[in-house]
Amino acid sequence: MNPNVKIPRAVWVLGFVSLLSDLSSEIIHSLLPLYLTVGLGASALTVGVIEGAAEAVSLVVKIFSGTLSDRLRHRKWIAAAGYGLGAASKPLFALAQGPWLVFAARFIDRIGKGIRGAPRDALVADLTPREVQGAAYGLRQSLDTIGALAGPLVAMALMLAWHDDFRAVFWVAVIPGALSFALVALGVREPERRADAVKVPSPWTGFRELPRAFWLVTLAGGALTLARFSEAFLILRAQDLGVPLAYAPLVLAGMSLAYMVTAYPAGVLADRMPRPFLLAFGTGFLIAADVVLAFAAGPMALALGVALWGLHMGLTQGLLAAMVAASVPAHLRGTGFGAFNLASGVAMLVASATAGALWHYVGPAATFWAGAALATVAVVLTRFWRS
Repeated sequence: MNPNVKIPRAVWVLGFVSLLSDLSSEIIHSLLPLYLTVGLGASALTVGVIEGAAEAVSLVVKIFSGTLSDRLRHRKWIAAAGYGLGAASKPLFALAQGPWLVFAARFIDRIGKGIRGAPRDALVADLTPREVQGAAYGLRQSLDTIGALAGPLVAMALMLAWHDDFRAVFWVAVIPGALSFALVALGVREPERRADAVKVPSPWTGFRELPRAFWLVTLAGGALTLARFSEAFLILRAQDLGVPLAYAPLVLAGMSLAYMVTAYPAGVLADRMPRPFLLAFGTGFLIAADVVLAFAAGPMALALGVALWGLHMGLTQGLLAAMVAASVPAHLRGTGFGAFNLASGVAMLVASATAGALWHYVGPAATFWAGAALATVAVVLTRFWRS
């Protein structure tokens, strides 16, 4: 990485947008599995179905938002619309009297995430010199994760102060969600686009033009997502091991702390060393996390498993984004990120529903053993990706 090439200001702003959005989301999501199971009487299977189905509803949106940003050659306002929908979903969680309104809120929230993800990630590549793209994605991911760390801590403090009042805590999440929309709308300026830039007429045309290297990266990302189900099951594992309700958000806080401290260094490494090797190395931490959580019998083992999970996330998520950006032509970045997010979304749907079924019918340990087995297969496949 050339030390004279700097990460642009707009990438920093996008990072703080992600920070506020994740702060808002994690205040809710760190409590949502317990809100469903304890507050609303839902089962672990219902949690898995809601998490998986909520991810599934955004699949088509992920494809079309990315391609639309390529065709219009404007990404900022598409991303802003996604952040706005995410902010609008937050009051519904506080108003819910049963699982169905929670499902509707997750539906709206995931559509918002589906809209913003591909245009935002493509915009980072548009703004950033190639020499520091890994570092830029690592920086954005690290700032994002500061919000993911702060959210559970805020949720825990408010649950203790307000005597486990889920709804009052959920109302607080509305504020940073609204601020994230305002910041992206007012604080980000897109680079000028050339008038003769190539246009993409449809998603299907764009798909046919995506190179083989991109599809290999997408296969890698899909395999890893299949092995890594929703973090909601980390919270359920904490409850299973006897962690009090008010302290359950510490699970996501611990994961986010490990994620945060590794995301930017991993991005810098991605600009300096073979990325497939780094991907395989990061997946090893997921295998270790699953094994520890399968055997866990107390809070110390839980904390270790959660930290290993966060290290895996920090080493792989920004890296995969940088690999996608490097494997597609500039005029197809939105389409590429949309297709990548689609594959990851399908994998998350299957993984979360399967994890919920295993938890419900076999037991918590079986969920994590299945994750470890799938992650091991992903590491083996990395040998083919490297070649």
